[in-house]
Amino acid sequence: MLKSSIKTIRQSLLSPIFKFLKDSRAVGIVLIICTIISMTLANSGAGAAYINFWNAPLDPAGGHHFHLRGLILPNSFLLWINDGLMALFFFMVGMEIKRELTVGELSSVKQSILPVLAAIGGMVAPALIFSCFNHGTEYSNGWGIPMATDIAFSLGILSLLGNRVPISLKIFLMALAIIDDLGAILTIAIFYTPHLDLQYLLIGGGVLLLPILLNILKVQRTVFYFLPGIVLWYCLFNSGVHATIAGVLLALCIPQSRIEELVHNLHDPVNFVIMPLFALANTAIALPGDVFHALAHGISYGIIAGLVLGKPIGIFLMSFLAVKLRLAVLPENSRWGQLWGVGMIAGIGFTMSIFIAGLAYTDRSLQIIAIISVIAASLVAGLAGFIYLRLIKN
Repeated sequence: MLKSSIKTIRQSLLSPIFKFLKDSRAVGIVLIICTIISMTLANSGAGAAYINFWNAPLDPAGGHHFHLRGLILPNSFLLWINDGLMALFFFMVGMEIKRELTVGELSSVKQSILPVLAAIGGMVAPALIFSCFNHGTEYSNGWGIPMATDIAFSLGILSLLGNRVPISLKIFLMALAIIDDLGAILTIAIFYTPHLDLQYLLIGGGVLLLPILLNILKVQRTVFYFLPGIVLWYCLFNSGVHATIAGVLLALCIPQSRIEELVHNLHDPVNFVIMPLFALANTAIALPGDVFHALAHGISYGIIAGLVLGKPIGIFLMSFLAVKLRLAVLPENSRWGQLWGVGMIAGIGFTMSIFIAGLAYTDRSLQIIAIISVIAASLVAGLAGFIYLRLIKN
């Protein structure tokens, strides 16, 4: 009787939680809550201690890196999250990209041409707009910040609109965001690598050959991929290439038959542990006394205009050209007005944009301006896109 009562109580308490976690909007909601909590704490009386918790060196004498028996590792909770745990996020993204390219929405030219071209437009236009505001200045390196679309937030907003947006457009946005992530990953690897240690890079390249060979031999035991993957992460961390790229490279080596299971197993830990930690650590920022003055900056103008205006303009123009040139067709049951609205929502750039902001600038004050601008732009883009799609006629 007692066991039955305990089970009933447990189910009544936990069922709503599990139901929420399965909701497509859950990830975005959790990230919003974490951002609000983090920025509130960072600007409260405990702000200095809270910010110091994430940024303080674990080894006071080790600078930016932690030396443990000859191993060179990240030296703060912030670095461990951004360079370590986020490798699992990139690993999951890499597997999703591989799945879509091999058996998913991007597996054929006919299916992929529209979201691919739209994604390119949605990356190039924001980067150009940012450069217009910051060309020739010391802030010009931030052009990659407004390029990214946040999958979790953007799809979460679309899900709130229900049947006002056809399922074909939701698939279009998901495919576009995946290509967008691939573009962001390549941008990080090529343009945000300040220096290279060729010795570590060559060793990492040699280590990568092992999971490639395992894939060719059709080895299914994933543990044999993860062990060299850890070594690859360490080599890339010390090579100057951002360590999270190891997650993508390893993901491309995983057998196709194991991807579905691994993505399923990683979904909750990545989305409800790693991503919230990323949001908490990276938005632990003390706001300037005059936030609006801080936003009156070339970096802010470039990021906000890039995400809010550049995204929909780039996505719409490239899609329009592709359809008019008969390279592609509009998603089924969709109209140009709806496509513009989806482009507006694609201006939500939270995760990847904040991540790139930390790579683009070494000056913490510039990082803060960039992060505040990303949050402001994402908020404007999300609300504007939601309201627009609610108001237009189906």
